[in-house]
Amino acid sequence: MAPFDAPAFAATMRHYCTYFDSGFLIQGVALWHSLQRHDPGSVLWVLALDEEAALALERIGSATLRVARLSDLEAADQELAAVKTGRSRAEYIFTLSPCLPRWLLRTHSALERIVYLDADVLLWGPPDRIYPGQCCPGAHVVITAHRFPSWAGYLEQHGRFNVGVQVFANTPEAHAVLDDWRSRCLEWCYDRLEGDRYADQKYLDAWPERFGPVVGVLEDPGVNLAPWNWMAHQCEVDMDGEVRVDGRPLVLFHFARFRPLAGSWFWQSGQLQYGVMPWSLRQAIYGVYWQALEEARRELARCGLDRAMPVRATRAGDLSMGGWLLRLVCGSDWVRIGSRFFSCRLGLGRYSGRVLAWRARHAESTSRTAGSGK
Repeated sequence: MAPFDAPAFAATMRHYCTYFDSGFLIQGVALWHSLQRHDPGSVLWVLALDEEAALALERIGSATLRVARLSDLEAADQELAAVKTGRSRAEYIFTLSPCLPRWLLRTHSALERIVYLDADVLLWGPPDRIYPGQCCPGAHVVITAHRFPSWAGYLEQHGRFNVGVQVFANTPEAHAVLDDWRSRCLEWCYDRLEGDRYADQKYLDAWPERFGPVVGVLEDPGVNLAPWNWMAHQCEVDMDGEVRVDGRPLVLFHFARFRPLAGSWFWQSGQLQYGVMPWSLRQAIYGVYWQALEEARRELARCGLDRAMPVRATRAGDLSMGGWLLRLVCGSDWVRIGSRFFSCRLGLGRYSGRVLAWRARHAESTSRTAGSGK
């Protein structure tokens, strides 16, 4: 069967895409489950980055889960394949960001639009609010701001926008945006800050001005809520356990950097740089996510792939003596018991991001003073 070939699909279906390897297989299946729950009949197109992920997804065998291999995209986009040897694995994966939706829209003219989602997001409710008709009337492309809190403005040096949730219409206007982004990523897409460039992400900073009303910016607080912005909003958990963000129901949470450190009982929250969630909000979001991950793991086990999420490396800075001390004091590493996550923090908790922001400002001020010779 040809890549992504499948029986004819209704034009009214909503279509999503993502990419991941076997290390994110459980998260990817959890994402698909959440789409089926909150957007029934929608289709998730997955670019499998290794053979293990491709085979696992093919075993599931659902018409709403369509799979292609990385080699299929590379065969169709030889300019993409040509830059592979000069980039790290992570940098090459960043380079895929514009290439996957561009390929799908060009290959399948019946698609009205495609929504790209990172594999580590989960839907909490119907995703209507991410579509242009509701959030950005007239836009052909929709992007989401990081929405950092005011004290974390220094983080915007890596990009004002987050690539984890994007919408592209199948129109010449959206194609022009994707073509421009792809060209820039093929030329330069590295995991370092260099002038006005950082990976695939910082290119988006110029889009609202460069493309005008073609690009809409989604500022909905309930969409792409994440470790880096939850503290910038009023987040509440009602009596039924439902999460509301600035008074609106949560639609989608982005579980960036959430990973096991040991087995399935000890976890890195991914929140040290921003602020550790308080107990009730943590259970309402991360506790629910754990249940979704377990459901995904059981689905894979039924297909003969009984596996746990792999332990992933921690960033070097977090392993320094100062990093370990801050992680301990702030409780950014969690112990899981059942579906509850305990931080065991000793005091700072949600203020860890402010501490790190102060430290970054202090380091920058010291560097400027040293440079001036004062």
